[in-house]
Amino acid sequence: MNHTDEREALCAMALSKLGYYNQAAFRQLYELTGSASEVMAHSKDITSLLPDASPRLKEMLADSDVMMRRAEEEMAFVQKYNIQVLHPAHPDYPQRLKECADAPLVLYYRGTADLNQTRVINIVGTRRSTPYGEDLIRQFITDLQQWCPQVLVVSGLAYGVDICAHRQALEKGMETVGVLAHGLDDLYPSRHRETARQMISQGGLLTEFMTHTNADKINFVRRNRIVAGMSDACILVESAAHGGGLITADIARGYNRDVFAFPGRVGDPYSEGCNNLIRDNGAMLLTSAYDFVRHMGWENDELLAKARHEGIERQMFPDLSPDEQAVVDALLRHNDLQVNMLATQSGVPVARLTSVLFELEMKGILRTLAGGVYHLYKNS
Repeated sequence: MNHTDEREALCAMALSKLGYYNQAAFRQLYELTGSASEVMAHSKDITSLLPDASPRLKEMLADSDVMMRRAEEEMAFVQKYNIQVLHPAHPDYPQRLKECADAPLVLYYRGTADLNQTRVINIVGTRRSTPYGEDLIRQFITDLQQWCPQVLVVSGLAYGVDICAHRQALEKGMETVGVLAHGLDDLYPSRHRETARQMISQGGLLTEFMTHTNADKINFVRRNRIVAGMSDACILVESAAHGGGLITADIARGYNRDVFAFPGRVGDPYSEGCNNLIRDNGAMLLTSAYDFVRHMGWENDELLAKARHEGIERQMFPDLSPDEQAVVDALLRHNDLQVNMLATQSGVPVARLTSVLFELEMKGILRTLAGGVYHLYKNS
């Protein structure tokens, strides 16, 4: 980074910190001059740039020297850990995000993925995902990787839907970026640290926050606009009637992004938000990766033909014994059954059923849930 670039980055960092509680005004200043350096150069006489500057704006800019020193401290950290400082004039700043009026003036990025690649989606939803939602994510990403492999998957690295989306993308060899609600000196939740480590070399971690920033509730709401704004489409998997995923979907609509939602069973608490959104025309009904790819116009005829040939539409669970197939068929009709009900639904006697279930579990086709309930992985 040459001296001019470093100066612009430092000024953008300081300006972002000064404008934390008034993003719109500081974004307006930046747009007026096209340079954070220019704004900071006039921080003591801002009326020369903006004659009708409010007293509050002048008061906030009075702390510019303090914030420049803080930016210099942060610069030492980012240089030590090979973190990129992305401001709107930087070529690697997410161009989709620049279209948004409340886009951050600076982003800190550690990773390898191109944030401006041709196709970017976000997958969001509840922190309390169910096996149903996790299966949807697994199936969606598995098929998406075959229909349209060059897609960047963005989410928030939170529990539930977020971490499931990141991990499935990693498993399928797709790049995935996590947008954080704190600085890059920490990770919340800490139990996702190993996944985050993998993402740095197969995607990345992105935040607008400096180090020593707590993961406060308001910061999660703020980061949702980055998740929404840097993507072409928002995919809501599971959500209660109120939740962060719905906030992201609402922001995405405000940015004129495509919003999709997977439906759920009526009465399920973590399907209520998705079902309501679909009902109110706030999201398009989504049932498969193929439908999504077609709607987005991302089809590749050669890939589609290849995927069909290799078996996307083949029997879902090949090479099963008759008893195994009977159990799978029963779970396809009525998933999450206990042994006695499974014996009734499949017609396989209980005496043989235990060994059949063991074989299916070893093949990765089903798993045992709490209470002795058997759950089918629908993408096996």
